[in-house]
Amino acid sequence: MKFKIDKIEDWQKVIDEILPEIKHNILLLKGNLGAGKTTFTQFLVKNLGSSAEVSSPTYAIVNEYDTPKGNIFHFDLYRLKNAREVDDIGIDEYLDNAFLCVIEWPEVYEYELSQSPHHEMRIESEGNSRVVNFR
Repeated sequence: MKFKIDKIEDWQKVIDEILPEIKHNILLLKGNLGAGKTTFTQFLVKNLGSSAEVSSPTYAIVNEYDTPKGNIFHFDLYRLKNAREVDDIGIDEYLDNAFLCVIEWPEVYEYELSQSPHHEMRIESEGNSRVVNFR
């Protein structure tokens, strides 16, 4: 699925389309710094029924949000150097106990994640717009 984002309200249209398509509990978010990964997650968490304030987990590495469907864990793996560091945060326990794990900057752990069913979203900047590809 492909979308074009021209204004912040367009994220809601993306959520409306992809939410029914999410069948796995892992969603990998890829895109450059400032592309909109956390903004997307804000809309996603709100639409799943949470009133939590969603922020980037850059320093915490993982944020947890409660929803009526279960826990959402929001990861930012940007500062981690290798798969061992990701294992050290106990990612397997999060993956096993989550309704959904949203993982920004998953590349450092992508091989390990590729072994599990997951979705991937790529957000690319095009001028003032964003192009979103979801699979």
